[in-house]
Amino acid sequence: MARAIMFQGTASHVGKSVLTLALARVLYQDGFKVAPFKAQNMALNSYVTLDGGEMGRAQVAQAEACGLEPRVEMNPVLLKPSSDKGSQVIVLGKPIGHYSAKSYHSERRSMVWEVVKKAYETLAQEFDFIVIEGAGSPAEVNLKASDIANMKTAFLANAPVILVADIDRGGALASLVGTMELLEPEERKMVCGFILNKFRGDLELLKPALTFLEEKTGIPVLGVMPYIPELLIPEEDSVSLEETFNYREKDLKIGVVWYPRISNFTDFEIFQYEPDVELIYIKTLQDFRDDFDLVILPGSKNTVADLNYLKQKGLDQKLYAYVERGKPLIGICGGLQMLGEKILDPELVEGKETEVKALGILDTVTEFRGDKITRRTKTLVEKTDGYFFPYREEIAGYEIHHGRTFLLRERSEVLDNTENPLVFARGRVLGTYLHGLFDNDFFRHRLLNQLRQEKGLEGIENRPTSLKNLRQENYDKIARVFRENVNLKKIYEILGI
Repeated sequence: MARAIMFQGTASHVGKSVLTLALARVLYQDGFKVAPFKAQNMALNSYVTLDGGEMGRAQVAQAEACGLEPRVEMNPVLLKPSSDKGSQVIVLGKPIGHYSAKSYHSERRSMVWEVVKKAYETLAQEFDFIVIEGAGSPAEVNLKASDIANMKTAFLANAPVILVADIDRGGALASLVGTMELLEPEERKMVCGFILNKFRGDLELLKPALTFLEEKTGIPVLGVMPYIPELLIPEEDSVSLEETFNYREKDLKIGVVWYPRISNFTDFEIFQYEPDVELIYIKTLQDFRDDFDLVILPGSKNTVADLNYLKQKGLDQKLYAYVERGKPLIGICGGLQMLGEKILDPELVEGKETEVKALGILDTVTEFRGDKITRRTKTLVEKTDGYFFPYREEIAGYEIHHGRTFLLRERSEVLDNTENPLVFARGRVLGTYLHGLFDNDFFRHRLLNQLRQEKGLEGIENRPTSLKNLRQENYDKIARVFRENVNLKKIYEILGI
């Protein structure tokens, strides 16, 4: 039976995912069989496993760091917010419906907890160690009765808890002391140490505060992790967008339209490693620059609501003018659906309207259906004289969508007109259901060099290798930093190593 250890946080976005990955990678490097686990994740960035299950991207990265193929047991429950008050609930990779927070906790909590227990027990039978990630904070008193992702999971796994605080945002010591004060006595006993994360500065100046923290709580500080810029680790939510990309003046400017339910923005993370790309998120009319070389409409958890957001902000008019100038535009998943003539929703899968007028840039219609497509996909784009695919090419990715998109009129240039089309193009506008499009190195390299040539710049031959290789290098980097800044000997003692 596996031994376990758990990272919980004083808040969301303090670095639990990265520290979970770091320790898991260290254990993997040291020769142990180790797996990640997060009982319940709330995220709009998701991934599709080999068998078609949907799970959070953070646990996918953690699995990769352990040398494993991701499995839904590593993240048995995924909540994908579709509004401010409700989410689609994914259990063991499959959707079971949309629920408000109140109805989810009242109707599904006991069933979901049984699934969580079984998933954890399955992993615990197979591995030496399980490194568990909590969610948010364990001290949210209004949520504790229904919280299955923090202390309840710690007790299930008998997992000592390392409490993590983000010192870069300020108030880290107060948040650690306050969290301990709000925990129940038996929960406090589970906490074996603190880690302060994202530190920038002189560690000597921090040491008196660390001494105070240990004396105040009786809990040892196990380490101070430095701020690590430009980590190629998939983020769970859009809180991280502004931190992920440093807006530095570069040769190519790619605009990504931001909307409230943006999902799978990890589609663009590879651009962090392209030396000539400046990625800019477009939230307002002022953000929509005339010198964009490419604009992308990303995925959405609620396509109709986000389409209405674009119209309300006037961004639809900016897109029309941009396309009229002959500039390239790509829509991915929800972005593809927005580009068409209309969206049909006869079963009211996404909202209260059965038909919505879309942007009308592509000659397509999308119909939402109750069953959800989640699968890994490869598709062969046949030879065409189109802008994006000048010749026959295979591209790979994954699909997560309720919609089915079809051609309306013959004047569109259809690249893949199968029963469930994956790729549509007309002139310099491309729509696709493939998440991970830009992870196709040949496609990405050719497109970026094509954009350079249109500006009178020479192409770049030696661009980054595959995203997969870049991630593995990052996992090693994170593990190295963890070893250098955390008391690994103490953690191994806690684990019984």
